[in-house]
Amino acid sequence: MQFNEMGLDPRILKGIQEMGFEQPSPIQEQFIPLFLKDPTDIVGLAQTGTGKTAAFGLPILQKIDLKIKAPQALILSPTRELCVQIAREISDYAKYIPEISILPVYGGADISGQISALRRGVHIIAATPGRMHDMIRKNKVDLSQITIMVLDEADEMLNMGFQEDVDAILEQTPKTKKTLLFSATMPREVAAIAKNYMTNPVEVAVGKKGGGADNVEHIYHMVHAKDRYSALKRVMDFVPEVYGIVFCRTRMETKEIAAQLITDGYSAEALHGDLSQQQRDFVMEKFRSKGVQMLIATDVAARGIDVNDLTHIVNYNLPDDIENYTHRSGRTGRAGKSGISISIIHMKEQGRIRMIEKGIGKKFLRMPVPTGKVICEKQLMYLIDKLETVTINEEQIEPFLPTVYQKLEALSKEDLIKHVVSLEFNRFLEYYGNTADLNAPDTHDAGRREVREGREMRRTSSEGMTQIRLNVGLSQGLIPKDIITFVIDATGRRNVEIGKIDLYKTYATVEIESAYGTTLLKNSRGMNFKGSFFDAEVNNAGREGGGRFDRGGDRGGDRGASRGGDGGGRFERGFRKPEGGREDFKRRDRKKRF
Repeated sequence: MQFNEMGLDPRILKGIQEMGFEQPSPIQEQFIPLFLKDPTDIVGLAQTGTGKTAAFGLPILQKIDLKIKAPQALILSPTRELCVQIAREISDYAKYIPEISILPVYGGADISGQISALRRGVHIIAATPGRMHDMIRKNKVDLSQITIMVLDEADEMLNMGFQEDVDAILEQTPKTKKTLLFSATMPREVAAIAKNYMTNPVEVAVGKKGGGADNVEHIYHMVHAKDRYSALKRVMDFVPEVYGIVFCRTRMETKEIAAQLITDGYSAEALHGDLSQQQRDFVMEKFRSKGVQMLIATDVAARGIDVNDLTHIVNYNLPDDIENYTHRSGRTGRAGKSGISISIIHMKEQGRIRMIEKGIGKKFLRMPVPTGKVICEKQLMYLIDKLETVTINEEQIEPFLPTVYQKLEALSKEDLIKHVVSLEFNRFLEYYGNTADLNAPDTHDAGRREVREGREMRRTSSEGMTQIRLNVGLSQGLIPKDIITFVIDATGRRNVEIGKIDLYKTYATVEIESAYGTTLLKNSRGMNFKGSFFDAEVNNAGREGGGRFDRGGDRGGDRGASRGGDGGGRFERGFRKPEGGREDFKRRDRKKRF
């Protein structure tokens, strides 16, 4: 359904079109026609960034009686930033309805100006609970003609301690009003509001109730506790154009981490409860305009932040509850875009990751902290891309070129490239030239047993799965996505079931459906990763009774059929001749190479 099929006023449609909206989001497509056709109480379960403001804002504009110069719609939201944004966004939709009046009412601003605006008459109020309750106590606002009441981010409002304010405000509004409640999660306090103040509400949900956003990828890095800050820096260095929020547990930690990052040359600012409103506004404006890449914040300070295009959320510490994790991760992957939520955990926190997985209905992908070599390669390619695509102003630069050419004439093309790259890249080479691997071993996987004294760690395969061992690992820059791509390409099936992936320094293991083991081993011959040919074999520690796969090499023909179902896996194959004429070599030589 398109906006022009929903029965909206042509003036509203013109405003929507001018803002560049063409296709309604899922929450808008469900909510707007429902409320316009038959206004009723509605509970909307959706993450931030799914288009909730338009979902309730457009029907509100349609239902306002412009002849009545009194508040007819009241929208409560948890923070000043969100309150102001809601008022601004609805005003943009109403650009071609000049008679309508919309007022943001919030703390931290001059109350006398807000009281004066209320006296002049407004149609829609967007407010924070604390300031609106103050207005009611001081008898400065008349809510007797409210027909639509909106509770936006209800779970956040209650988490912030606004329960009494919200109850008092709801008591002052007419019983005949229609109440619209929006929440990312549904704790019992929010459910109590729905039960006490709503009449047979209709539920409109986008995604799983209480779950994470569908377009957010959830990743965790496991390190020793002492390496947490070093891991954070590597996360930021691995994504040169990162734009996101780093969540810390305390305001003191927020200050310390932000100060360290700034000292180390990163683009970061802190947001915490010790900032004045003026300082907070300055930091947020700088962040919204991308004058700073990373905001270091506590959960409380970040509530209500509504910034689009965030690429990453980083959990420097895991939150205390699943609802907070849902809100954190929901700040990226907004408006249909993808995002990444990264958690940096220590070795005793794997159990909490499993609890969050269960709570949000999403699986976490364990990924290694990028090595210094991988980061240097990523940063170098980023620099080369910038050199390649930089805009050249021929007219302005031309007068300076003769002098530049004369200055650089002694350098060959190769030397010039080295100089340019080194000028921008030396700090990464110096810092990461000889850094240690930060990844901590996985000690909480009950299915794995560690064989000490230099021997490898192996794990029993899951039922119906075969564990494949690959001869490349962390030292070659291998990450889980590369393994998933390899399995899909080698089996020729996108829906092949992939189980546990484990990455080690020189090798990796992956579980796949046993039915596709032979196909993978047969088709992977000749496939390579960054110049290293994949050497795939069934892990000898596989489940008893699992298949045994033999495969011949290039010279031995194809012997890839399954040859029995008893016993452990045995794997035989020659090695494909690499480009450059190097001869096949035996298994003991291959171990040295990789």
